[in-house]
Amino acid sequence: MFKTISYKCLLAGVLSWSLLQSTAQSRQAVITVQPDAAQRKVVITADGKPFTSFVYTDTIEKPVLYPIYAGNGQTITRGFPWKPEPNDPTDHPHHLGLWFNYERVNGLDFWNNSFAIAAEKKVHYGWIKTNEVVSTESGKQGKLVYTARWVNQQQDVLLNEKTTYLFSQENNERIIDRITELTAVQDVAFPDSKDGLLGLRVAHELELPITQTKEYKDAQGNVTKVSATKDATVTGNYLTSAGKEGDAAWATRGEWCMLYGKKGNDTISIVIMDHPGNPGYPTYWHARNYGLFAANPLGQKVFSEGKENLNFRLRKGQTTTFRYRIVIAAEKTRLAQPAIEQLRRSFIK
Repeated sequence: MFKTISYKCLLAGVLSWSLLQSTAQSRQAVITVQPDAAQRKVVITADGKPFTSFVYTDTIEKPVLYPIYAGNGQTITRGFPWKPEPNDPTDHPHHLGLWFNYERVNGLDFWNNSFAIAAEKKVHYGWIKTNEVVSTESGKQGKLVYTARWVNQQQDVLLNEKTTYLFSQENNERIIDRITELTAVQDVAFPDSKDGLLGLRVAHELELPITQTKEYKDAQGNVTKVSATKDATVTGNYLTSAGKEGDAAWATRGEWCMLYGKKGNDTISIVIMDHPGNPGYPTYWHARNYGLFAANPLGQKVFSEGKENLNFRLRKGQTTTFRYRIVIAAEKTRLAQPAIEQLRRSFIK
């Protein structure tokens, strides 16, 4: 009898210990999604700690997530132009946080529009104006739904947008899922172009070291000079699902692309995942060494050097959907590829 009771107690203890270990090893944060209509933003936190903010003020040309924090409290986005950090580069002022737009939409440039564009040239650019924050939810998974309209300077609507953001955190891995539905109010053409579609401008430390100064030209002919790296804090590197690394990731296709580098005491890994249901899958990576990390499935002619063409179009009343997952991990080493694949499989379900 004594032996039987001891065995049962031992078994119960082992099961309890295993359950506690499992809980300790995999813990989901409580995500709070708090609207602030007066400030025209929505603040997202994880267990009370900053995660990001959805900002849709009229002072910027499109809604953005800014800033974005890793689970260890480090920001992964460049501070400039709103809150410049030491050594922040000041090129491409339209690169702010995480955004979604395109360089050529019925002849209008939505991507490069910013406060830096002269008033007399604004007629060539487009704006994304947020209509309303439709709903928010808090819990193990936070949710934010908003609607917006893509307009020209005269406020004529080209596209109606409905976007859903899903936010979660398990241990030190934070996940942002973005699902965007675009509905054409008129016939809309997206000719193949370099600058698009889902963009993220990362913190200076996560850039790739730049060995020489280079100039970049946009669709309007504006030239931006990016200077060579001058400090040793820059440690970023790219790796794609196709095995491309560093600068070689640019203009290549992949199901996912990871940018990783040292910031603070940890290695920050940022993974953007494409979805098989997206137009142009698998996407081309517009992944620059100076800190622009973008997925652009619509620029095929540019990235393939003329071997492919997409010239994506929507007829009046047609709707298309783009889905992306952004994973942000803060660990001692970069996020392992088996973990990335597991996260990708759960995403594409």
